[in-house]
Amino acid sequence: MADIKDPENTILMELKDGTVIIELLPDVAPGHCARMKELARAGKYDNVVFHRVIDGFMAQTGDVANGNTEVAYNPGRCGTGGSDLPNLKAEFSGVPHDRGTLGAARSQNPDSANSQFFINFGDNHFLNRQYTVYGRVISGMEHVDAILRGEPPANPDKMLSVKVAADA
Repeated sequence: MADIKDPENTILMELKDGTVIIELLPDVAPGHCARMKELARAGKYDNVVFHRVIDGFMAQTGDVANGNTEVAYNPGRCGTGGSDLPNLKAEFSGVPHDRGTLGAARSQNPDSANSQFFINFGDNHFLNRQYTVYGRVISGMEHVDAILRGEPPANPDKMLSVKVAADA
């Protein structure tokens, strides 16, 4: 397990194979970090599937409206929704989209990120300054690497639970 320096800005994501520890970057993207913590604390990310998983690129999840296998899983719409909170303003920075970084998924509108996010499988620098980076995996990347691929996967993996480390 990684050394957690700031429990208030650390996310514990339980996947089928183990825990993924994500260090949030509130100095870089305060709005996106606050949103992730708010949704995690409300249990909104629990049981939400990875609906778009592209080998060598990234694993996308976080459609809390259509992706929850326990409440509202809609495979036909999964990937099109967000939370009932307002969209976020882009917080582009110089932090590169390296392997293990967390990026905010959005539509063509830079200010349309809401609840969906992706974890980069590799260095995806073509995304730099176009998508908000607001965290990085500090432990458990092997569990991310094991997520079932597909767009959408036939039997999608899900986030079993997502918690702020300070609350765990």
